Order: sequence, then structure tokens, then C-alpha cells
Amino acid sequence: MIKVNDKLPQGELQQLVDGSVTSHSTSDLFNGKKVVIFALPGAFTPTCSAAHLPGFVVNADTIKAKGVDSIICLSVNDAFVMGAWGQAQNADEVMMLADGDGSFTKAMGLGKDTGSFGGYRSVRYAMIVEDGVVTSLQVEQPKEFKVSSAESVLALL
Repeated sequence: MIKVNDKLPQGELQQLVDGSVTSHSTSDLFNGKKVVIFALPGAFTPTCSAAHLPGFVVNADTIKAKGVDSIICLSVNDAFVMGAWGQAQNADEVMMLADGDGSFTKAMGLGKDTGSFGGYRSVRYAMIVEDGVVTSLQVEQPKEFKVSSAESVLALL
């Protein structure tokens, strides 16, 4: 599993932009920037929709005021699902990125097999990345939501 002071692996993440899927390299997303990235098991799932994403939507301006260039919500879903979920949650200040095949999540060692629930998914976590290097990593225990909330990240910034 990736840890503090590790450089993020190279990868491609997708975003729905004006109805089309756009790919972003991790170097473009993270190099030379301070980024908060949080990941969750799935779009439209209960804790993710009721608490995790909404916390970052509500606190986006406060987080960015701490010198954060962008806030990324990542899930092993497709870009269309992430786009629809972001729209439903009014997540205009959060980049809703898809790791469709889970390759970036696997490279970080932050995934799990959920079996019939949905196959390979991300564990729930939040991290702060500065110039492509992890400076803080908060990984939740299974079925918990304590350390990866927007409020927890704010306390670390």
C-alpha cells in the first residue's frame, strides 16, 4: 500500500466533460500542485452519497482557501456514472474522476474485492498530495467513516 512520502504511480483517470470522456494523466493532475484526493467504494452508495462526497462539496471553498489547487473524488466506476453522481450532488468544485479499470487504485494498493457487491473497488480514504508526493494518507477501516471526511482533511491542512 502507498504511504506518506511515496510518489503517486503513473496512471490515467477519466472525467466526463460536456458529455464526452476526457482522460487526465496523474502527472498533469498532481505535479506542481497541492491536491486533496478522496476515494470511496462506489458512486450513489449510502455513506458515499449521504456523507463522504457532501462533506467535500460543502467544504470545498474552505479547503481551497488552505492552498489546495483541486479536490478530486475518485472511484472505480466509469466516467458517466461519476459525472451523473457529481451533477446529482452539486459537486461543481470537486473533480469527479473515474478509475474505470481500477488500475490506478491497484497500483496504490488501495483496492479490495467486494465480490458480488461490485467486484474490484477502492477502499475509503483521503490523502493530501503535494507535487505528486503523498503528504497525508487517511485510510478507513472496513465499514467505517471517521478519518477520511472533509472535516478530518481540513484539520490536516
